[in-house]
Amino acid sequence: MPGPLSGLRIVEMVGLGPAPFAAMMLADAGAEVIRVHQRGQRPEIPLMNTRFDVLARGRRSIALDLKAEKDLEVMRDLLARADGLIEGFRPGVMERLGLGPEPCLAANPRLVYGRMTGWGQEGPLKDAAGHDLNYLGATGALAAMGPADAPPPVPLNLIADFGGGGMLMAFGMVAALLGAKTTGEGQVVDAAMTDGAALLAAMFWGFRAGGLWGATREANLLDGGAYFYGTYACADGKFLAVAPVEGKFHRIFIDTLGLDAVEFTHAADPAAWGRLRARLAAIFLTEPRDHWARLFAGTDACVTPILDWDEATADPHARARGAFASVDGVVQPAPAPRFSVTPSAIASGPAAPGAHGREILAGWGLDPARLDP
Repeated sequence: MPGPLSGLRIVEMVGLGPAPFAAMMLADAGAEVIRVHQRGQRPEIPLMNTRFDVLARGRRSIALDLKAEKDLEVMRDLLARADGLIEGFRPGVMERLGLGPEPCLAANPRLVYGRMTGWGQEGPLKDAAGHDLNYLGATGALAAMGPADAPPPVPLNLIADFGGGGMLMAFGMVAALLGAKTTGEGQVVDAAMTDGAALLAAMFWGFRAGGLWGATREANLLDGGAYFYGTYACADGKFLAVAPVEGKFHRIFIDTLGLDAVEFTHAADPAAWGRLRARLAAIFLTEPRDHWARLFAGTDACVTPILDWDEATADPHARARGAFASVDGVVQPAPAPRFSVTPSAIASGPAAPGAHGREILAGWGLDPARLDP
């Protein structure tokens, strides 16, 4: 069955990280997303344009030389027929190609023009280079993470790139596409990774304003300060996630371990958290991880094993949910979220650059011969 975004046509300028992630989400949900590869351009990372390029799944590709007027006219005609565009270049690049929002929206007033950058389209840093760690570091959130006696950690590039960037871009595109469907008027979606990463920390800004979050790292409820919200090493070098935050779950946790509820005071005495964390750390080091996983299985103690990549795909819950898929022999996360009537699907693996150029033009009502030399 077609996905919930079936019928939408999106043009994606091929790039790195959050922009293709947003395009992947839209394609998983049924949108027709056409990838525009720059003809002759070498990949910026080794696995781009191969079967391992998971972020490129589910889309067809056309290769164009946007510095050549003939191909630029093809691009303009595609955008005139599209519902949306996603581009992830630095500010000004699309304008220099003659493909900025002004001429594109003049030619197609209902176009939703998505722009994915680190710092946004305005501001003193808009032209500066950066990566996830830089953008996250500018939000206040990174400074709140990690142990108190070490620098903030490097939390992969999940937060600013893919959460604050790609997911917020996908949300912004869908919101603006819904608006265009109602009003017939497109618009620019300015998705900055700094803005999105800051937004993900909205709850903590409320905690700070309400006096429930201090400036010291590893001293608060959800930053590893609380003994009942953190990770613990086990005898075999593997780890547990321990998170009985609510009182009722904390009581189950303490009872399951056979500990004294009077000593383990939950949130009543934060001054004791460090000592109690050390007590628990010593206890968990006495047995391997899976011993503790079996002990807590079936309880509401909120204690679970921390799985590695291979364990995660083999986990019974992940298998029951179909949380991972294999496409051309490449294991990868399945589409999310789930839809009850119009399920998402991975339409195909990554396409080779330009593999579908003539097919795309024919399907969009354009002459395939325009790609001839």
